[in-house]
Amino acid sequence: MPAAATPRAIVVGGGPAGLMAAEVLAAGGVAVDLYEAMPTVGRKFLLAGRGGLNLTHSEAPADFLARYGERRAQIEPLLAAFGPQGLRDWAQGLGVDTFVGSSGRVFPVGMKAAPLLRAWLHRLREAGVRIHVRERWQGWDEHGALLFDGPGGRHAELASAVVYALGGGSWARFGADARWIAPFTARGVPVAPLRPANCGFDVAGGWSAHLLERHAGQPLKNIALSFVDAQGETRSRTGECLLTRSGLEGSLIYALSAPLRDALAARGALEIRLDLLPAREPAWIEAQLARPRGSRSMGSHLQGKLGLGGLKAALLHEVLGRQLPASAGELAAAIKALPLTLAATRPIDEAISTAGGVAFDALDATLMLKAQPGHFCAGEMLDWEAPTGGYLLTACFAQGGVAGRGALAWLARRAA
Repeated sequence: MPAAATPRAIVVGGGPAGLMAAEVLAAGGVAVDLYEAMPTVGRKFLLAGRGGLNLTHSEAPADFLARYGERRAQIEPLLAAFGPQGLRDWAQGLGVDTFVGSSGRVFPVGMKAAPLLRAWLHRLREAGVRIHVRERWQGWDEHGALLFDGPGGRHAELASAVVYALGGGSWARFGADARWIAPFTARGVPVAPLRPANCGFDVAGGWSAHLLERHAGQPLKNIALSFVDAQGETRSRTGECLLTRSGLEGSLIYALSAPLRDALAARGALEIRLDLLPAREPAWIEAQLARPRGSRSMGSHLQGKLGLGGLKAALLHEVLGRQLPASAGELAAAIKALPLTLAATRPIDEAISTAGGVAFDALDATLMLKAQPGHFCAGEMLDWEAPTGGYLLTACFAQGGVAGRGALAWLARRAA
């Protein structure tokens, strides 16, 4: 009796989720073809690691899982087999050691993404994974075959199992352009609208030319941001952010971007408050401001008594006007709760990631589409989000592994 043919799987998308699915499938003895629209795989992964690849985070499991917000229940079981420590062990298996930074974030020694990706691609090719680049997926033909437009023109490909890891809608120039949504929705797959996540925000009315000329691109360090979210609860967080040409972005903003975005969508405009001296009590600030300043300017007084200068002092003038309140109490209150109004999120293509995508209700526990057996989805194309800090990457790797193992189980059932 002739030997059974090796089953073939197709992975569509060459980011972390797709590459991990390909690795799992190849390790399970499946012939794997991976198709990527860009000239090379892992382009967004490489860009994310340009300033230091933040792979994952070392915080306690409960705190880590809380970062997934409303999707914790869906993400937690996906991380069970491949969480933060599993990701670190996997990297070490590729010859890339990791370390925990002062913030608890986990980085590869050397900080760069390229060595890890090179080692990974070498292992995938050694395992027999065939990688095809400049191949853009265009949907399905009338027989259910996958359609690709590639260097040789349009062609159809059939496989026993398919994993889609097509990304979200941010950074389209690196491949995540959300073109997959149209063919998916045409097939009846429920897809939640994409929204920017880990994004910047525009302030109402924009900044003055004076502020931009002197301070655009500068960081606002050691501040606290507070606001009332869409559920009516007060949110507050300390950190730093960046003054952009149109508003604010940076780590503090990204950490709060989901509730900021949702509150903004609910109200049309959102007032936030900046505490410029979060380590100081209002009474202490007021007492310092009430001290005689003699012939010194208010700017010198703020700098000398409070250490408040540069961008922070400029923001006070931006909001309160050239003449700051003469009352020490009023000025102290403004320093502790400087009001700004957010008018809009920055465009989705500028966001680090996106929320929205294929609904989890459309998938089973292995990330297989319930209405399309043998077809799996993973990564940013699913309806979830997480802040920066390694949480996005960890979940993408984990989901790729779950989809790959799900595809192996599906193929085994078909062969039985």
